[in-house]
Amino acid sequence: MSWTGGAFGDRGTCVLAPNASPMTLDGTNTWVLREPAGSRSVVVDPGPPDASHLDAVREAAGDVAVVLLTHHHLDHSEAARELAESVGCGVRALDPAYRLGSEGLGEGDVVAVGDLEVHVVATPGHTADSLSFVLPAERAVLTGDTVLGRGTTVVAHPDGKLGAYLDSLDRLHALAEAQEIEVVWPGHGPVLDDALGVLDHYIAHRHERLDQVRDAVAQLRSGGVADAAGLPRQVVEIVYADVDPVLWGAAELSVRAQLQHLHHHR
Repeated sequence: MSWTGGAFGDRGTCVLAPNASPMTLDGTNTWVLREPAGSRSVVVDPGPPDASHLDAVREAAGDVAVVLLTHHHLDHSEAARELAESVGCGVRALDPAYRLGSEGLGEGDVVAVGDLEVHVVATPGHTADSLSFVLPAERAVLTGDTVLGRGTTVVAHPDGKLGAYLDSLDRLHALAEAQEIEVVWPGHGPVLDDALGVLDHYIAHRHERLDQVRDAVAQLRSGGVADAAGLPRQVVEIVYADVDPVLWGAAELSVRAQLQHLHHHR
């Protein structure tokens, strides 16, 4: 199913960046948020520095009050400074290296632009600086790469930590259970209308993968073929045998994060 972005709810517009790849799915979702009668907007994750994409974002956004970043990965952040400078606003991010201006961004912050409110929830795990943004008026959550619109995300060792990621999924799950969020507006792939169901699936999938990794390690050790240096790759070949080998590099980063998690939770 192809995903092209578009308008969602009364306050969201997704401008899809032209950077599709096995890792970015259809491309990066740049989100423009604005109150129905509001004149100023918030832009989340400007994406890559592609001139036609930035033109489309500016056209959708009009008067931009601020640029927000879900995390530092370049497919989300690379054009942030260029876009912000072109429209005369700041960039707010958890990591100071990605900010433009003095304002940071973190857990519990509320970004208010006119009547629009964006609530910041720290969701580390995919990266140490991953944030999610809740729009109470839409019961929507912008998840960056913490939850994707299709498939599951990579927890990339060493910046990504699986324990933190599982905690972040639990935090989002609690918001969904409390009906504070009902829809997911992800950083890649299509909008998901059942936040609670998606988070149930993500949490179950993570625990299932951990069990598979644990079993693969035991199998390799009992066969006497587990050497520490080659272990992550050997585990990938067992656990991710059904995944396109083009993604095995990313899978190996996930496995390293899983092995570290298992080591610390023995």
